Amino acid sequence: MIGTKAVSRTSAFLYLCIIGGLFLLPLLGSCSPSPPLTPTPTKTPKPPVTLTPTPIPTTPPTATPTVPPPTATPQPTATLTPISVQLATATSTPLPPPTSTPVPTPTPMETPMETPTSMPTPIPTTSADVWPLTGEGVSDVSVLERRPLAVKISNFPPIVRPQAGLSYADVVFEHLSEAGLTRMTAIFLSRGAEKVGSIRSARLIDLEIPAMFKAMFAYSGASGGVKQKIQESDFFDRVVSPDFGHSGFARIPSEGKAYEHTLFSDTQSLWEIAEERGLNERQDLSGWVFSEQPPEGSSPAASLEFLYTPKYASAEYQYDPGRQAYLRSVLGEPHRDELTGEQITARNVVAIYANHLDTDIVEDSTGPRIYYSIEIQIWGEGRAIVFRDGQAFEGKWVRPQRSDLVRFVDDTGNPIPLKPGNTWIQVVPFGFEIEVE
Repeated sequence: MIGTKAVSRTSAFLYLCIIGGLFLLPLLGSCSPSPPLTPTPTKTPKPPVTLTPTPIPTTPPTATPTVPPPTATPQPTATLTPISVQLATATSTPLPPPTSTPVPTPTPMETPMETPTSMPTPIPTTSADVWPLTGEGVSDVSVLERRPLAVKISNFPPIVRPQAGLSYADVVFEHLSEAGLTRMTAIFLSRGAEKVGSIRSARLIDLEIPAMFKAMFAYSGASGGVKQKIQESDFFDRVVSPDFGHSGFARIPSEGKAYEHTLFSDTQSLWEIAEERGLNERQDLSGWVFSEQPPEGSSPAASLEFLYTPKYASAEYQYDPGRQAYLRSVLGEPHRDELTGEQITARNVVAIYANHLDTDIVEDSTGPRIYYSIEIQIWGEGRAIVFRDGQAFEGKWVRPQRSDLVRFVDDTGNPIPLKPGNTWIQVVPFGFEIEVE
């Protein structure tokens, strides 16, 4: 019994071993050697962080306040002058100029001037006892301490003639305005006149004339563009005009004359206004040379005709040897002064050729045609003819700086002397023909 039980127990154990082995064989077959293990760091590494872009804000971030730079005070512009008439900016002008008004550059002259063969002489100075604009002696030198006066005077329609006071002026400029008509700017210094006019509106050339003569400037009215340039000019403190409520003028009606031709003034009132403003003092007007004897190198010129517009605007001069002066006429009729009743005379007549440029400033739009303001560029240099003693002297005019008085020189740069006395300056465009006999 004992032997049988032992066999049975042994068989049972073997049976279990076989069964267990059969069960483990699949498991052991599926096992393969594992690769060597990489040492694990002491800390588990963090997974990489994926950055999500932050959207750009729809409103800008607030910047740290900064102190703004100081605002510069605008500087006045030169005007201006502005004076595009070929050489005349003003400009220009502009003058021109005038705006800011850029510093005008000389424009080419109509006829090229020869290169000087000698050095130009310095600008001549005037003797202390001589009027700088006439070359005549002064008995009372105290009157030299006053400032020149520039007055704007009408020359159209014919009913405005005879004007008052022109024969008392040291210098008179006649120039083209719109529509082929002419107007005048008279300069008073050595003599006064009890009545001057009729006084009319300013033109662009009047940005230059008061500047070069350092004068007070009396006028009445101006187109919007011209008025603005005058207000911005460097001599606005010397302006005397009813446009700005200034005194010194009177309306003197006359039969047949329209209202605009009835405004007058007088030199005493204008000098008093200059005195009240602290401006009535002697000015440096160096530049003109005078001589009783004419220079050499002339051609005959006893009769002159400046025909600006047939039937409307002209100036004629006939030399009178007895008076040693030219007698002035307009459209064939003697040009007289209302104050004296006598024909106006000129010791010197000077033609200056300057560039005339139409601008966009409207002067007259009342008729079927619009007329624009003309910029006459009397800066730089250009052709000039000096007539005196019945003779003509070719040369050029020069005005390199705005404050310079226009001067008349020969082809070497030396002054052409004027005859002592008054001077009429006829401003003409390039190509203008003067009839001389």
